[in-house]
Amino acid sequence: MRRVMVIDTQRCVGCEACVIACKTENRVPAGAYRDWVVQETTGELPNLALLIQSQRCNHCTNAPCVANCPTGASFYRGDGTVQVDRDLCTGCRACMASCPYDARYVHPEGFVDKCTLCAHRLDVGKPTACQEVCPTSAIVTGDLDDPSSEVARMLRQSDVTVVHAEAGTKPNVYYLNGAQR
Repeated sequence: MRRVMVIDTQRCVGCEACVIACKTENRVPAGAYRDWVVQETTGELPNLALLIQSQRCNHCTNAPCVANCPTGASFYRGDGTVQVDRDLCTGCRACMASCPYDARYVHPEGFVDKCTLCAHRLDVGKPTACQEVCPTSAIVTGDLDDPSSEVARMLRQSDVTVVHAEAGTKPNVYYLNGAQR
């Protein structure tokens, strides 16, 4: 199994319902975020284009945070997602320094935290909190190793990009119809 997320940038309206759902579901402290929305305007007047992307930890196949964690607190779960063992984390921030996505923060309790791809929800058959509340159904999670899954079908049929492909991390958050950043 390889859990991934696919986000359709033509459906995303930048409402930030995903951000609020994540903060609520995971009790993310004030001032911290596990996901966020980026809006980027390109072109020149009168020909402008707006790219909207809901971003988060990319659960990379080649995650520098895992490779650079001195305690093993950052690790790959059996489903391919990158997780943090709060009990092993010393808050040294080596993972933060190595992440090209700036996807981690220091929790007030001293450990480094990030998106878990709502593993606790996926494990019991529920969608991620962000997927569940997305009013335009722009966010989809699933098993990329299952060729009949919705995410596998979406990635076969669409123009796909990832954030910071040049970093070589092999991210597992994919954007449909999105300009490469």
